[in-house]
Amino acid sequence: MPTMAQVRGWALSLPESTEQPHHELGSFRVRGKIFATVPDEQCIRIMVDEHEILAATAAHPDACRPVYWGKRLSCVAVDIAVAPDDLIRELLTEAWLRKAPVSLTKLFTCSE
Repeated sequence: MPTMAQVRGWALSLPESTEQPHHELGSFRVRGKIFATVPDEQCIRIMVDEHEILAATAAHPDACRPVYWGKRLSCVAVDIAVAPDDLIRELLTEAWLRKAPVSLTKLFTCSE
């Protein structure tokens, strides 16, 4: 299982990703848009779409839980001590792809 330092490295390895404070949380952003937040050193909240949130929580109920902002399903909270590395990397990439501008995502997907 990864450390938060590894998770930070994965998030920051995505093109033009930065880490910035967001109220009392840390956040990862692409061109100013948040794709993940860090409430503490054990958890990362990843802003994937509703389908991805539900799939992750169904497939990994021990590691993932849905997070609501009011009545809206907003992200998946991932316990990094339990979640497989590849799940975290996949969710971070999906969240980054949702928030990055199309011009940047085209360059990223072409380079893979």
